[in-house]
Formats: sequence, structure tokens, C-alpha cells
Amino acid sequence: MKFWGKHKKQDQKEPLWLEKLPIDTGDWMQVFSACLGKMTAIQTACGEQVVKDQNWHVDFSRGMICFGEQAYPLQLIGSEASSNDSWLWGWENINGLPESLLRLAVGTKAVGERWRLEALTAAGFALDDTFNGHSLSVVACGLADRYCYYRCPHSGGAVFVAFSGVPDSVFAPVDAQKFLSITMQCVQQFDIDHKAFAEGFLTWNNTNYDWDGRTLLAHFPQELKIAFEQAGDGLRICSVDTESFGK
Repeated sequence: MKFWGKHKKQDQKEPLWLEKLPIDTGDWMQVFSACLGKMTAIQTACGEQVVKDQNWHVDFSRGMICFGEQAYPLQLIGSEASSNDSWLWGWENINGLPESLLRLAVGTKAVGERWRLEALTAAGFALDDTFNGHSLSVVACGLADRYCYYRCPHSGGAVFVAFSGVPDSVFAPVDAQKFLSITMQCVQQFDIDHKAFAEGFLTWNNTNYDWDGRTLLAHFPQELKIAFEQAGDGLRICSVDTESFGK
């Protein structure tokens, strides 16, 4: 499983991809924002290529989630309880699952401890618009490599599982138009750090970029210019140059 190495003071393994970004890893909004573009692209492709509105079934005894006739190895991320609107991380393992199904959750906790990010280290807490199964799964899978996730509702709430073994095309880079579409979708839907989002999305997408003042130049085959403006203590997207798209 590709995830993260130990702290660099302990060895010289490569840091997490997100640790290479100019963000504060102790700030939830910046971490969530940096993972969001990547996971929106992956989740969209997974829905189109894997889930495809098929019936689903989870078998924890086998460690698999099935969509139609296809089965994929899973990891338990955590669960939402509707009785008290709370979240519980999978590493608490209240159901006694095999440790092999908890590696992603345990690894996420380890990163949270290193970054002192309480949302990844507190066993459970109340759900709200910021901290919920989807946002926590975005970060858990966003930190790792080549995972999708799925919300599995049941009578008492929902279980969130990550799964792997899907086609490589699910993780394929997006083009400039798809990048822009996902960016506009996310900045309208979520309260995020626009700069961390853009840099995180481009980094995962293996798209080089530069800054010219407050304008981000994304080097797709069709150059994309994203202008930012000051908004409080941060930057927000104010305009996008799409003139080259039709050429």
C-alpha cells in the first residue's frame, strides 16, 4: 500500500505529496482544500467507470465491496451514526474487524498526529458542515494513493469505505476544461482555501504551474490563467482566462 513514510527525522523516505505544497498541514481547511480537487476528479471518474448506478454490497468478512458483479478490496474509513449525529474513525474498531481492513484509517491517524491535526486524531466527534463522512474521506483518501471511497448507508447511519483495484483510467489526469469545471464546482459548493485547492489539484494532476503576481499560470497544452484577489487573510479566485480553449 502506497501511503506515507515515517517522519523525515526518523528516515529519508519521500514526504507525502501534500507536504511538498506551500500549505499549513496543521490547518484543516488548507489540508481539505488541497485534497478536494484530486478526490473530486477521482470520485467523478469512479462513478462513471466503476459504480455506474449499480447495486452495491459490502462484505467485511471478505474485505470486499461489490458493484454489480465486480468486487474490490476495501478499507474501513469510519462511520456516521444518525442517532447522535456523530463520526467515529475506523481505527477505533468497535466491531473487531481484521487489522488488514484498518490500515488506511490507522495511517491517516498517524499523519494527523504528525501534523497535530485533531480531526484526524480524535476518535469521534459531532458531525457538521465542516467535519462529516465525505470531508473526512476526501482527506483520508486524498493523502493516500489510488483510492476511491463510497458511502454505504444503513438503518443507523452510514459506513464510509475506501476501495482500490479500479481501472487506472479512474486516476488519469484531467485536461484544462475538466480542471476548470471541477474548480468552479468546488469553489461554489465548499468553503475552501482557493490557493491551496488550485495548487493541490495541479500538483496531483502533474500539471506544472507558475505564479505571476496574483495570477496562476497552469501549463496545460492550452495555457490556463487563473487570477486571484485578496480576501481577508487569503486569496480567492476572481477570474479565469479561457480564451485559448477554442483555439
